[in-house]
Amino acid sequence: VQLQASGGGLVQPGGSLRLSCAASERTFRGNTMSWFRQAPGKERDFVAGINWNGGNAMYADSVKGRYIVSKDNAKSTVYLQMNNLKPDDTAVYYCATTWGVRSSWPDSQVYRYWGQGTQVTVSS
Repeated sequence: VQLQASGGGLVQPGGSLRLSCAASERTFRGNTMSWFRQAPGKERDFVAGINWNGGNAMYADSVKGRYIVSKDNAKSTVYLQMNNLKPDDTAVYYCATTWGVRSSWPDSQVYRYWGQGTQVTVSS
């Protein structure tokens, strides 16, 4: 297993969750790590990405100001802090890794390895 996502669950609107994605050192080193999400009946959409040294991040417009992506290179782990969650954030969240340039991060086709997904449900 290359990537292992965790941290999903049920949360009320306005609440917070932090997702984690642990990777093998070989998978993690030098690569961009991103989060995607897929709601039932919808396509898998880009959420956030962070480059190899953590100095460059990108967010989907729908989560800007609410989500924060970060990484701990020593632990080969990437995180997604999700705040002020809304029912529309309900989805299975996936982590993935790519060597692609920044402009390609939103394209799921450029990602080589994917985690198994973790369910996030926002409901009262």
